[in-house]
Parts: sequence; structure tokens; C-alpha cells
Amino acid sequence: MGNISVITILILSGFNGTANYRITLFTLTLLCYCIILLANLTIVITIIVNKSLHEPMYIFLCNLCINGLYGTAGFYPKFLNDLLFSTQVISQAGCLLQGFVLHSSACADFSILALMAYDRYVAICRPLVYHSVMTKQRISVLVFFAWLLPLYLLLISTVTSISTLCGSIIPKIYCVNFLISNLACSPSIAKDIFPAINYTFYAGHGCFIVWTYSYMIRTCLKSTENMNKFMQTCVPHAFALTTFSVSLLFDLLYMRSGSKDLSQHVQNFMAIECLVIPPLINPLIYGIKLKNIRNQILNVNKVLRPYLQS
Repeated sequence: MGNISVITILILSGFNGTANYRITLFTLTLLCYCIILLANLTIVITIIVNKSLHEPMYIFLCNLCINGLYGTAGFYPKFLNDLLFSTQVISQAGCLLQGFVLHSSACADFSILALMAYDRYVAICRPLVYHSVMTKQRISVLVFFAWLLPLYLLLISTVTSISTLCGSIIPKIYCVNFLISNLACSPSIAKDIFPAINYTFYAGHGCFIVWTYSYMIRTCLKSTENMNKFMQTCVPHAFALTTFSVSLLFDLLYMRSGSKDLSQHVQNFMAIECLVIPPLINPLIYGIKLKNIRNQILNVNKVLRPYLQS
């Protein structure tokens, strides 16, 4: 028993084959991360400082951008650091922490997108009771649980992933709980139970969003005014939901049943797209499409322009 070693350092093997273009990849990744930070912070600060934007739709959007900052913070700093070194390693505790941040951010995204769908449903299908339904107290409760439930589910899932490891290779460029559990010396029933709970969480939110959109579309077909409102406020939400869902589903399906014959570059692209496209596209599409936010940002630019030119 004294010869048994405890594995505490894990190797991220997804970086194999990137040695020849790490500097280029580092530069592009850093640029992408800076744009993500700038775009999301711009939306968050614009909504916070302008009282005219303290409405349910914008509050939910603010939380969506905050979650984008939270999720990308769990990936980009570590990824950029790994690109600077020839060996990419991470402690077991660090791996569990990264998996927790990335998974909880994905779950929170679905929760917030579901709240945004509910807000648009009430605004379009029940406009007369909108202000009595979407009160400040109710919004606070909804936002609180949109964060609490994902964090709680993933905390339990992460805790149950803690075990003695008999392997040290993570076949990815970042950590996820499923791959950590695959390295456990002894199988755990929690390995199948908690992912099933998380997938049920996703499926439930997805069904709710589909139901709200089906109802909204039927309602909007009867009214030109409602259709204009739908095109103005729901199209950005639908686009954000689609890009996030497709990116995440693509990576999850490949991770659990994908072919190992695919090149490492393709595997890395599928792994990273859900951490690039949604947090980059969401603030840009909302900032362009939503008139109130666009006007506020343009007003700030007009005020700052003389100072920047001087």
C-alpha cells in the first residue's frame, strides 16, 4: 500500500499539436477575450448607470452579460497561461474549480435565457398585467434563483466528483466534471445521477422556452403591433439562445459519443466554440438590435469624444 501514489496533478492533453502556432493562438485568444470583456462590460455598465434601462428585459440582459464574464473568467486566463508554456498541467482542485465555473455558467445561461423568454411572453401575450406580474420583488426573486439553482446543482455535482484518481490525462483543453469522473479509481453512482439531473435541468428550460415562443408566435400573427415588438426584442433573444444551445449541444454530444478519429484541431474547435461565440455575440447583437441600449451607448460616445480627441 505504501507504493501507491496519489495523483494530484492533471495533464490537459488537448494542447497536443499546438506547439507550432502557440504565439499566434495566444494573440488571437487575447484579442478575443479583450473584446468579450469590453462588449459585456459596456452592456453591464450601460444598464446599471441608466435608470431608464432598469426594466425586466434589461435587468435579465445585464445578468446574461455578467454570466458571460463569469464563465469566460473560468477559461481564458488559464488557457492563455497554458499557451505560454510547453507543459499544460492543473491541480485536481483547480480542475474541479474550473469544471464548476464552466458548468454553472452554462446552466445559469439557460436559466437567464428562460427568464428572458418568460418576460417577453408576458409583455406580448399579457400586456395589460405586465407591470403587475413583473414587479421588482418578483424580478429579484427570479434572478436570485436563476443563479442559485445552477450554482447549487453544480456544487453538489462537483463535490461528488472528488475522489482518488487513477489517471492524470484530461483529453481536452479545459476541465469538465465528466472527464474528471472518468479518471476515478472506483465508479460512482453519482457519475450518472448528477449529469442526468443537469440534463433534465436543460431540457426543462428548453421545453419552457419552446412553449413560450410557440405561444408568442401565435399571438403575434394576429397583431402587427405585437409582431413589431416580437421582431425588435425577441429576435436577439432567439439568436442568443440558438447560438448558445447549438454550441453547447455540439460539444456535449461529441464529448460523450464523438469519434476519436477527428483531428485534435477539430476537437479543440468544438470544445472552445461555446466559450467564444455566445459571450462574444450576445452583447454585440443586443447592443445593435435594442434601440434603447444602442442610443445610450452612442450618447456616451458623444460625451467622451471631445476628451478622447484632446
